[in-house]
Amino acid sequence: MTNPSAASLAPPASQRHMDLAIWMFVCAAMIVAMAIIGAITRLTESGLSIMEWAPIKGALPPLSESEWRRLFALYQQTDEYKIDNAGMALADFKAIFWWEWIHRLWGRTIGLVYALPLVWFWLRGRLPAWSKPLLFAGLILGGLQGFVGWFMVHSGFGERTDVSQYRLALHLSMALALEVYVLLLGLRFAYGRQTLNQAVPPRLAAVTLCLFALLSLTVVSGAFVAGLNAGTLYTEFPLMGAGLVPVEYSELSPWWRNWFDNGAAVQFNHRLLASFTATASLGLALWGWLKTQAGLRWIFLSLGLAALGQYLLGITTLLMAVPVALGALHQAGAITLLTLYTIAAYWLTRQQRT
Repeated sequence: MTNPSAASLAPPASQRHMDLAIWMFVCAAMIVAMAIIGAITRLTESGLSIMEWAPIKGALPPLSESEWRRLFALYQQTDEYKIDNAGMALADFKAIFWWEWIHRLWGRTIGLVYALPLVWFWLRGRLPAWSKPLLFAGLILGGLQGFVGWFMVHSGFGERTDVSQYRLALHLSMALALEVYVLLLGLRFAYGRQTLNQAVPPRLAAVTLCLFALLSLTVVSGAFVAGLNAGTLYTEFPLMGAGLVPVEYSELSPWWRNWFDNGAAVQFNHRLLASFTATASLGLALWGWLKTQAGLRWIFLSLGLAALGQYLLGITTLLMAVPVALGALHQAGAITLLTLYTIAAYWLTRQQRT
């Protein structure tokens, strides 16, 4: 085992698999971009603009005016058009169509960037034995995510003007789980089974994993806020109306439905979870800064700064009634924090015990 270095967490295991690591990191970055595009698609109410699921044909945009009008006619059958966008011009339809089309095209591109190198590396015998089932599982999960995306969109074609908040939360959860999964594979390719080259308190890993779970719950609760358009119900902080807790918090029965179907309660729960997550993350960052060395110390500092920035950004987004740019940036901040937690947890679970 090497001594702690001021510059690194641990030396790379081998240059032999660095191309595999880079491939995974590129895929992870593309999934992050996909989630941000998805946030913009949701914030611009673009998700229901394409009513067809055409994995092959749909890769091409409309190439004629008649095709544009056909697709617009399909959209005009939705309740979203009839209730929210009646009288929309074709030019306005094109504006929301492009965001959904870009979202779907980017998903197809991720599939190709993942699948084609997988086949090439596999056929050339470049993949370590341990990685083959994991990489194949990632391919299956990616395909399933595409189906879940359509399953989500399809929920908006009935007697409602938005997709189901449950399906939106599932879609986002799977996207973030895939990003974490691919990132961990990249780290494993880059560093193999090497352990952290410094000793840290054993409880630090356990606490980091617990807060990773809390952060994940907070992010999923944000998907319910987005799905119910709950972010604009109360645009003040810390109060919600006359008090900290909105008067509508318990208006649904059975009581548990308020956590998922009551916009005011969902926004309050997200605020509460975000406050706990930010506070705990700052405490973790301070602990990690004091008890670790080298690169890991800077990861904890970055984690603390990201948590603080994300919390302040969330408040700003709320006070400004969720403009598209800030809403998308808030999504990006959540993914950044999740990524930093993942990297910290990866190294802490490969540490020398004190």
